[in-house]
Amino acid sequence: MVQSMTGFAARSGASKGVTWTVEIRGVNAKGLDIRVRAPERMTGFDQRLKTRLQKALQRGNVNVSLRTEQEAGAQAVHLNEDTLDGYVQAILQTQTRARSAGLALRDVSAAELMCLRGVIGAGDEGIAIPPEADVLETFDVALADFIEMRSREGEALKTLLEDNLTEVEALVDQSAQLAEDRKDAVAATLRTNLAAIMANTDGADPDRVAQELAMLAVKADVTEEIDRLRAHVAAARALLTEGGSVGRKLDFLMQEFNREANTLCSKSGSTALTRVGLDLKALIDQMREQVQNVE
Repeated sequence: MVQSMTGFAARSGASKGVTWTVEIRGVNAKGLDIRVRAPERMTGFDQRLKTRLQKALQRGNVNVSLRTEQEAGAQAVHLNEDTLDGYVQAILQTQTRARSAGLALRDVSAAELMCLRGVIGAGDEGIAIPPEADVLETFDVALADFIEMRSREGEALKTLLEDNLTEVEALVDQSAQLAEDRKDAVAATLRTNLAAIMANTDGADPDRVAQELAMLAVKADVTEEIDRLRAHVAAARALLTEGGSVGRKLDFLMQEFNREANTLCSKSGSTALTRVGLDLKALIDQMREQVQNVE
């Protein structure tokens, strides 16, 4: 099965007053680039998720986000003792200086201390660590959804590429017919060039003359290009049928397609064949864009 590198999945879970959400996003890339963001208090958990992804995927730029929250009504509130101690020491020093200057300060209430910035903590720092086994189960479900979406996208890409290959094959057949139709014109051109060469062969090296004639014949013949294009179509179809991680191979084939189409245009010798060659190049460029998303 052909896989796309583009996909998205999200799953959520809850346990022991904590909720969590896992999101997986993927886009195309030359290799496999995985980035995982998880709460710092879940030490080493990001690497565990990354290992799971490395076993399941071959290519793509994949970003994973794990967020946790306290359930409504269970928001954790905690006392930042170090921060409180700092405020208390500062207050004591202030009171000591005030007394030495003959000033009387009123006592600070506990409520006032709690209102000082940073004394009371809530939110992510106070959230309990969720059961890792439960979070992994949620992640595995999200990963399965992610792979399923990549598979659906991959099947759509496969259908599109197969249609493109059918169009390429039709253009190659058209090129072959145009090349056959122009044989008389090519032969006439070769005879004219041969006459010009033979008219100026006095003192010329016979081997050199033979080489020039051979080069003229090769430049006019597009049989090899057409044969290679047909072979590339067959190879691309075989890869699409094979499935799996075939993106790199298909990308290489697109380069070969483009090389043969360029050569066909340069050797066409006719407006009609050049036009078909340009149509081929445009179609191959479309295929290359689609292939960039294949794993």
